[in-house]
Amino acid sequence: FSGYPIEGHAPGLAGEELNAYIAAGVESDHECVSIEEAEEKLAKGMYICIREGSTAKNLEDLLPIVNPVTERRCLFVDDDREPKDLLEQGHMNHILRKAVELGLDPVTAVRMVTLNTARRFRLRGLGGISPGWQADLVVVEDLKEFRVLQVYKEGVKVAEDGVFLVEGLPTPPPAPGAMNIAWERIGGIEVKAAAEQILVIGVVPDQIITRKLKEKPLIREGLAVADPSRDLLKICVFERHKGTGNVGIGFIKGFGLKGGAMASTVAHDSHNLMVVGATDEDIIAAAKAVEKMGGGQVVVRGGEVMASLPLDVAGLMSTLPLHEVSERVQDLHQAAAKLGSSLGDPFMTLSFMALPVIPELKITDTGLFDVGTFSHVGLFE
Repeated sequence: FSGYPIEGHAPGLAGEELNAYIAAGVESDHECVSIEEAEEKLAKGMYICIREGSTAKNLEDLLPIVNPVTERRCLFVDDDREPKDLLEQGHMNHILRKAVELGLDPVTAVRMVTLNTARRFRLRGLGGISPGWQADLVVVEDLKEFRVLQVYKEGVKVAEDGVFLVEGLPTPPPAPGAMNIAWERIGGIEVKAAAEQILVIGVVPDQIITRKLKEKPLIREGLAVADPSRDLLKICVFERHKGTGNVGIGFIKGFGLKGGAMASTVAHDSHNLMVVGATDEDIIAAAKAVEKMGGGQVVVRGGEVMASLPLDVAGLMSTLPLHEVSERVQDLHQAAAKLGSSLGDPFMTLSFMALPVIPELKITDTGLFDVGTFSHVGLFE
């Protein structure tokens, strides 16, 4: 990727380790949560992407770093935005509205979602209004509420007063092989009891970091099984891209399910099929329900699907209308709550549970999973 913009993801990185990270070619970061962290990264030449998403909200804490000296190296991003929030609040216009409410100059705010972004990604002829530049334009009512009146794409008006004016929608590219699970190579998801303690992923609510726990397993017929009474559930990662039959199997605490299972193909960053559940039977049922949809998210109880959202583009995006996606996401959350989950967004939490362990950076150990091939070797201590 030499010569291309390289995006960073380095929460808490500082000092010599940050120097090495930047020297490797990484130019930006969207994970800053403190002024001190952002200031050091800015001072060392990085672009700072100030995040204000549905879950992670850093705008208010980081806005003081934006001043006439630094503003050209600062951008606004949302990172993860829920369909419901898109419908009710908007997208970048929501971030602009909040930034201006907090005192940022509106022209500076607009530049942070247009020209600064285009320059950071080396997109010539985009991000501003100039002779010869591409006429991608948004007309807003004012620079306070940022209510969108019109949208132009390449000089053609495509939307006005919330109505899409173009006949038909572009067809997403085909995404063959979104689900390629080699069930014939999977011997099962049982875990043989081998010691008095198992390693357990400890969920931290509303965070992507986790805790490394040790728990006494519930043993039945020589197998370590989920114990919903102690919120000790089984979690599995099924490789879904190459048909390897690899499965990561472990235990997790913090989802609160009293029964059933939930599954998703949105699983950063390899996006394999992740399932967390109270029984092996429901875990397999949830995995196969997602496979049948060609990718997506489901909640299952007693082998029956309670709620589902098909993600027909690579198992990551939906071609359904936004309002329908929003309704289905709410149905998924309500179904998970009926099973006992107290997490605000259990699927967002699930999506981060297969991130790799990076012990040399002292990032909290997830304890179980590796990005490439998955196994539960080392599960017992």
